[in-house]
Amino acid sequence: METVGESSAGAASTSASVSCIHTRAVVQQCTSARLQTNYDQVGAGPEDAEFVDISRGMVVFVCFLKGADEAVAQRLASTVLKARLCVCEENGKKVSVLDRHGDVMIVPQATLGGSLKGKQFQYHKNTNPEQGAVLFRKFVDCVMEGGGFSSPGGDGAPVLAVGTYGNRQILSMATMGPSTHIIEL
Repeated sequence: METVGESSAGAASTSASVSCIHTRAVVQQCTSARLQTNYDQVGAGPEDAEFVDISRGMVVFVCFLKGADEAVAQRLASTVLKARLCVCEENGKKVSVLDRHGDVMIVPQATLGGSLKGKQFQYHKNTNPEQGAVLFRKFVDCVMEGGGFSSPGGDGAPVLAVGTYGNRQILSMATMGPSTHIIEL
C-alpha cells in the first residue's frame, strides 16, 4: 500500500507521513462494486433496498479532517482523477481513471479519521458532521465535473456512483489485485 501526499510546495509526493493532513482517502481498484445506500432506512424487507453499481474502475473511501475546506475537496478530486493508479491492459502501464474511462464509486468513510487509543478508536480529528457533509458533496461535484461521468443507468459514459453521507451502508466489490492506495492531503 502506498501513501500519496502533498509536499509544502504543493507537488505530489510519496511519503510515510504528512505534517498537516486535512483529508484521507483510500482508493481500491475493482472489477465491479455494489453499494446499498439506504441500509439504515430499510423497512421490513429486502425489496426496500436501494443500490448503486459500477463496473471496472475504482472505489474511493473519503474522510475529511479538521481544517479541511472546499479547496481541499477540490484538490482531492483532482488527485483521485489524475493519479495513475489503473493498469492499462494494452501495455501494462498505469494510467488515470480518466485515461482508462473507468467507473468511480465514492463512499463516505468517517472511520478513516480514527486513531487507536488503548483498545478504542477515537475520531477527534474528523471535521464536524455538518462540515463533512458539505465537503463530501463538494468532492462529489468536483469529481463529476472533472470526469465527464454519468449517473448509474446513464448514457454509456463512465459511471459515478455515490454513497450516502451519514448513514451505514453495505459494500460488495471484486478487487483488482493488491492495488489499494492511501491519499492524504
